[in-house]
Order: sequence, then C-alpha cells, then structure tokens
Amino acid sequence: MIDTLLSPGKMNLRLWAETAEDLMMHNPVSIREDATVHEAMALLIDHGFSAAPVIDDAGKPVGVVSRSDLLIHERQRVEYAVPEFYHRGELATPLGEELPPGFQVERVDRTTVADIMTPMVFAVPPDATAAQVIKEMVGLKVHRLFVVDHTGVLIGVISVLDILRHLHS
Repeated sequence: MIDTLLSPGKMNLRLWAETAEDLMMHNPVSIREDATVHEAMALLIDHGFSAAPVIDDAGKPVGVVSRSDLLIHERQRVEYAVPEFYHRGELATPLGEELPPGFQVERVDRTTVADIMTPMVFAVPPDATAAQVIKEMVGLKVHRLFVVDHTGVLIGVISVLDILRHLHS
C-alpha cells in the first residue's frame, strides 16, 4: 500500500482550491498582543494549536506566538522565589493561619505576548492563487500564512494541513 502511494505515476493528486480564500480557515482564533503569556498558553493548550496569530487593536496581524516561544520564555524565567526577607510567622492567611511547609511565593509573570512573539507577518490577500500560496510557504519555509483583507485585517489562516486537506486524487 505504501509503495503504491509513494511510487511516481501511480497516483495523481490535485489541489481542489483556486485561491487563498478557498484554502484558508475563516475567522481564525487569534490573541491580542497585550495578552499575558499565561493567556497565550491557555489558548494554545485549550485549542490544541501549535501557534496563533497575534493581532493589534485594529485586528491586524503583528506576529505569531508559538508553543516554542512559550517554552523558551518559561525556561528563561524564574517562576518561584522563596523570599528570604520574610519571617515564617509573617506568612499567614488573612485569618491568621500559618501557611503549610513548602509554601512558595509565586511571582506573577506580567510578560505580554508582544514581548515573546515572533514579530514576522507573512500574509497574502484572499484572491492570491493557490499556487502563489504554496510557493510563498515553501520559499519562506513557514507552516502557515495569514490571509488579510484590503485593509490589512486578519480574515484567515492557511496552514500546511489546510493545503493537504484540499489534495484529492
């Protein structure tokens, strides 16, 4: 079976799409550039995405945030700090209960998506041909392209998987 699929001339696949609009996922899930890293992490995990477009207040793409960006950020920061300047007795709940052994004070990470994203936007218009889309993706060595309208607002995303979904024999 695998030999049949991989042998030249045994199967002709055709791309059943003419334009970027035919290929794209409409109304893509995106994240605002002022969102926190924690919000970005939740978005990617909850949707099962490897990356998401980052948009500004006007809905225009300004970059992409990926799981790799999040992992690099997490590796470079110190998440917990044991405050040496506190005495154990000073660390209590509002009701006066002492906190359990092993208690750590968490530093709230105020890093935004804009601080860690890849600030590169590779986009095509919705009327770009499917051939142009593929040529761009291969030439730029990217896994996804944004589709923007004539005002630059994000209206879709095309991933390699979207292209594969449109291949038929």
